[in-house]
Amino acid sequence: MRKRAAVLCGAAIVVAGTFTAVPAEAGTPQHTQTSLTARAAQLTWKKCGTTDHPTLQCASLKVPLDHANPRGQQITLALSRVPHTAKKYQGPLLVNPGGPGGSGLTFAGFIASGLPKAVAAQYDVIGFDPRGVGASKPALDCVPGHFAPVRPDSVPGTPAIERANLQRARSFAAACGRKYASVLPYIDTLSAVRDMDAIRRALGAEKINYFGYSYGTYLGAVYAKLFPHQVRRLVLDSIVDPTGVWYDDNLTQDYAFNDRHRALMAWIAKYDATYKLGTDPERIEAKWYAMRAALARKPADGKVGASELEDTFIPGGYYNGYWPYLAEAFSAYVNGKNADPLVEAYENFAAIDASGDNGYSVYTSVQCRDGSWPRDWRQWQRDNWDVYEKAPFMAWNNAWYNAPCAFWPTRSLSPVNVANGKLPPVLLFQATNDAATPYEGGVTVHRLLADSSLVVEEGGGNHGITLSGNACLDKYLAAYLTDGKVPRGGGEADAVCKALPDPKPLTSKAASTSARGATLHRLLGSRG
Repeated sequence: MRKRAAVLCGAAIVVAGTFTAVPAEAGTPQHTQTSLTARAAQLTWKKCGTTDHPTLQCASLKVPLDHANPRGQQITLALSRVPHTAKKYQGPLLVNPGGPGGSGLTFAGFIASGLPKAVAAQYDVIGFDPRGVGASKPALDCVPGHFAPVRPDSVPGTPAIERANLQRARSFAAACGRKYASVLPYIDTLSAVRDMDAIRRALGAEKINYFGYSYGTYLGAVYAKLFPHQVRRLVLDSIVDPTGVWYDDNLTQDYAFNDRHRALMAWIAKYDATYKLGTDPERIEAKWYAMRAALARKPADGKVGASELEDTFIPGGYYNGYWPYLAEAFSAYVNGKNADPLVEAYENFAAIDASGDNGYSVYTSVQCRDGSWPRDWRQWQRDNWDVYEKAPFMAWNNAWYNAPCAFWPTRSLSPVNVANGKLPPVLLFQATNDAATPYEGGVTVHRLLADSSLVVEEGGGNHGITLSGNACLDKYLAAYLTDGKVPRGGGEADAVCKALPDPKPLTSKAASTSARGATLHRLLGSRG
């Protein structure tokens, strides 16, 4: 499961040269703008623009809590829109940043501003807060302050530490059950995709276009499975392996995050003149674990213990633009006995606020409901100690993040088999060294979606790769959204793009990170 794509299209980085286009009649919405407007009258759009996204509009939509009981209790979904401006109108483009638990309202503005103007102008870019999230009502918050520092050490090296972590997991699950007993059975991916189809109907669209990152790729694939004839175009970036939902997927993540953490150690070794932590990645890694042990004994500023240190460095596995900041904090602590940069990095990258509490409440509610989880804690012990022996960086941190699922108060559903031969051409994007959604997930979905094309970022380790500075990837995205063109290469990948260079230290004249890349990864979140 840890296979990487060492050779995809030959020894050199190449781009597959043939395209298949959707026929013109399939790429054109079937309704005139007048009929669309009439059918969408139930949505009242109001200005809600921001400095970054001044044309943003907002609306709300009532949907059934239980779609099997459409006349029963109703909940409210918060929607956003950047309206099309071109004469050529290609319909709504629903966008989702992942999670589960990620807010999509400002994400619509990010996508609309990131696409070429001529392309974005042809779509109504539609963001939404999925049920339970953000401005949708009710918004879940099972245990406010659940991640307040300092938490118990994630590694259960003693029975007392394990009991403390187990108590946190049990109490979180119990609190969710008490506060949201009537809601939790309907916070899941299947309910969310039925909400998406309610949004489609409210927009007056016969078909939708969809663009999702991370968990949003599973959301999109499940929508396509349930409503294949309502899909016009489908873009999935950083792809969840649908065959591992969700217990196995999280174990697989642990190995990939360990690899990314070691990639950070190797990057630091290249810049010994800046960070003065040495030139041997293994010895630098040993210093990192020594720092972890010291913080377990004495947390920095009463905020950053061992678990919080892991939380601070995990975002570096998602996005290498954080590496210079993490390396500076690491160096200051080890070489200068100065914990201030480390505390600042924790506050910037890892500290959880009220929106984070909401996001985690929805994350657990969806993941615990979507698939079966072991209810016997002994299996968690065996599996996570096995992982920890080979990949210690995130193994137990990730285990406790998901541990409420061992005690969740609702029964589990079965994962959806997303295999699909009824769709128009689908465009997939995947980096070979992505930690959050490892490469195998992209290959698996490419196989399961019969008419899909896979564009691979060779050597890339970031999670979420389009609209973050790689012009090669964005060229394929723009072509697909313009006229349905997809690359056809005939191999494991249909096209390959070279990864962007790793960042430079902050002291370098070179920019340390892409502004759009940093914005994207803030929107995707540290566990997106």
